[in-house]
Amino acid sequence: MKSFRDLIVWQKSMDLTVDVYELLKVFPKVEDYALASQIRRCSVSIPSNIAEGFGRNHTKEFIRFLQISQGSVYECQTQLEIAFRVNYIDSIVFDELDSKYTEVAKMLSSLIRKIKESPQR
Repeated sequence: MKSFRDLIVWQKSMDLTVDVYELLKVFPKVEDYALASQIRRCSVSIPSNIAEGFGRNHTKEFIRFLQISQGSVYECQTQLEIAFRVNYIDSIVFDELDSKYTEVAKMLSSLIRKIKESPQR
């Protein structure tokens, strides 16, 4: 693996971040500095921490940053559920995004497990 860009989990989390940015365009203006901002930040945090951890060139650091990314996944899922409960997004959009975040969380778990089981890089 030459770059963090080669990681499928990074690619999927980037795509998901773009999806979130598109979704937030229709949020009420009053949420620009509240819920929308929170969702935007946690979404961006996922691929950013994957990349930062990769760049640390140390296994323990990489794992720590992958775990931080995983925490951001759960934060995004929570924020999106709030958006759903206050009727900013419908169930179809919520279910689609929640499913994508669940997939990214599983991929992060799998990557963490594989790194822990492999020889140190």
